[in-house]
Amino acid sequence: MEVTIAHQNDEIIVSLDGRLDTPVAQEVAEKLEPLKEEAGGTIILDCSALTYISSSGLRIFLSLRKAAAAAGGKVIVRNIDDNIRGIFMMTGFLNLFEIQ
Repeated sequence: MEVTIAHQNDEIIVSLDGRLDTPVAQEVAEKLEPLKEEAGGTIILDCSALTYISSSGLRIFLSLRKAAAAAGGKVIVRNIDDNIRGIFMMTGFLNLFEIQ
């Protein structure tokens, strides 16, 4: 799993590449933890190269969303494929996030 974080204008773009499953979730959570300090703006989770997300990965997304909501920011999930969309639909995450 590769995570790339870029700052563009007033947005933070997080590109996720690979499988966000339980074995890598802790490492990804640690990489994204500093973003909670900057959660007052817009965080974009670019999932165009994300091939799988487990419940541990979903918790990471939810944690970022909670931090953003508390700071007056927002999290946008972008470019999910049909498999990830299905997981979001089953778990109710489609209603929690702005999906682009």
